[in-house]
Amino acid sequence: MENIWPTILFCKKEGIKHLTMFCFSTENWNRPKDEVKYLMDFPGEIFSKKEQEKYIKEGIRVVWAGRRTRVPLKTKESLEEIEKNTKDCDQVIVNIALDYGAFEEVETSLKIVFNDINSKKIDLNEVTIENVLDNLYTKESPQVDLLVRTGGEKRLSNFMLLQLAYAELYFIDTYWPDFKENNLKLAIEYYNNRDRRFGGIKDEN
Repeated sequence: MENIWPTILFCKKEGIKHLTMFCFSTENWNRPKDEVKYLMDFPGEIFSKKEQEKYIKEGIRVVWAGRRTRVPLKTKESLEEIEKNTKDCDQVIVNIALDYGAFEEVETSLKIVFNDINSKKIDLNEVTIENVLDNLYTKESPQVDLLVRTGGEKRLSNFMLLQLAYAELYFIDTYWPDFKENNLKLAIEYYNNRDRRFGGIKDEN
């Protein structure tokens, strides 16, 4: 929890306008009850009324990216309150992915699209991938440029599968609590050295 705020500030300093932090997945409910309770309590701590003031002061908008029907009421209230109070901030958008899973996210988006088709808001033959992307939890943010996976794992773990289509993937053994500014600088340097062609061929002329 303590590492979230300095990371956000560093991203702001570097001109990074969008940041998503994976805090709790839809599969994490299978963890021990004490651990789940601890993780569900953290939004109330880091987004208390006092803490919200610094987010507003720095122009940090917080968006809850995830399912809202299963988390405890206090967790829901904490996240929705900071969403409301920072909605006009525009320096950095921070997506807090809590009770988030890409499969569930896509299912939810598809249901919205299907309902729009059934209600004649859109024609089936006019549906594109943009209709799905426009209903994702992270619709306020563009497609991901860089994924940083800490802790030595080398998998996506059901995280932002559509948004990561052309992302550069950066894996590091350092665990999140020890992931500091210098680590993020190295990740950004790695990204800046990548040849991003998006399926095309780079023009050498």
